[in-house]
Amino acid sequence: MPETTATPKVAKERFIGLEWLRFLLGLYIVIFHTLHNYPSIREWSHYVTDIGFFSTSAFFVLSGFLLTHVYLDEQYRLRESPKSFWLKRFSNLYPIHIGSLVLAMAVSALVGYLAIAPGDSDISLRFVVYDVNNDVGQLNWQSLNHTMSPLETGINVLLNLTLLHAWNPLYLTFNPPSWSISALFFFYLTFPWLAPRLRRVLHPRRAILLVNLIYLVPPLYVILTTDYGVPETGILHRNPLIRLPEFAAGILLYTFYALRKSQGRMMSRGQRYVALAIIAVAVVIAVKLLGLGHAWYYALHNGLLLPFQLALVYVAAQWGEPRSQKLKRWAARLGGASLPMFALHVPLYAVFSRVERVLSGNPGLCATDFSGCLAAAGELHLWLYPVFLLLTVAFCVLFQEQFVVRVRKFLLRHLLRRSPDDHVANLSRSQR
Repeated sequence: MPETTATPKVAKERFIGLEWLRFLLGLYIVIFHTLHNYPSIREWSHYVTDIGFFSTSAFFVLSGFLLTHVYLDEQYRLRESPKSFWLKRFSNLYPIHIGSLVLAMAVSALVGYLAIAPGDSDISLRFVVYDVNNDVGQLNWQSLNHTMSPLETGINVLLNLTLLHAWNPLYLTFNPPSWSISALFFFYLTFPWLAPRLRRVLHPRRAILLVNLIYLVPPLYVILTTDYGVPETGILHRNPLIRLPEFAAGILLYTFYALRKSQGRMMSRGQRYVALAIIAVAVVIAVKLLGLGHAWYYALHNGLLLPFQLALVYVAAQWGEPRSQKLKRWAARLGGASLPMFALHVPLYAVFSRVERVLSGNPGLCATDFSGCLAAAGELHLWLYPVFLLLTVAFCVLFQEQFVVRVRKFLLRHLLRRSPDDHVANLSRSQR
């Protein structure tokens, strides 16, 4: 393919349903990582949050689907050079990652210094927790705590700056959820080679089944040969190569979608509702299975739920566009904020929860006795949790539109040596 920086023509079909799905997946990840902090609902809240990994996997599937829709032409070739594609993907991800990394590191240092909540004094930039999925953490949680050496810290800073941090199988650092951005960037590196080949598959359902079976091999090996400790837990959780089948399945799902559409065999409204009901039942069963042992977590996390994640994306892709232009605009804005929600919610919750604790204690002391004010910090209140969710969504929308888009324009202007204005609007609408 000749080197070109021509802007790809975005296909006319717009997947408004996928925009809403992206937003809901991002919102669920926020809930997954924060709802457990409220003791009053801890007896049942884990039923809501136990399966948060479903959201990340579905997001990877969705990314493969949308990228294929946008960047492959009618002959299943990349619409532009791989270099141009990679630079655009980098310019989309890197501002989100660096912005969230800086915020997370600053908040972590501040939280450890102020020590408002129980356990805050242990938090620092060097504090990490080893990844295991066995009883060790339940019997002796402190045995998993680790303080990185200066050399370890420097290596992990470098890994974060180069988007390689998902390859660390031992522990998550600085801004734990950002491993998904590292994995996405690896997927993007494979896309120019992988997507055209998968798009030409004649029997996508068989190919999806094969990819799903391949995806199940690593967790089955770990279940049969290990005790669910280090480093196998971290490898299965976030290693980009291990998680690549989810992205590849998304590419194949678009191949299947395009084939069915060309045959005029799309789902009816009733079929879509039945599919959603089946997905909901599968999620409920999965939550029950998670309580039966560590092996089920590995199998469900890495492959058993992939058919239902594919079904969810497939159903959402067929949801029609609303007539309201306002709804379409909000779908694009909220969908565009989904990846910032993945990346920013941990530091945002750290700030919100500590401020709430101070305000529920004796905030009047802060003007005269700051240490006493912090010592008098109260408890968290569940009724304020919706406020946190609302503020998080609003912040991420503004972060995407006022920071990410501007930095992306700057990067593209210099990396591609041309004005990016003609495609920035399209890029902001979909996570490709």
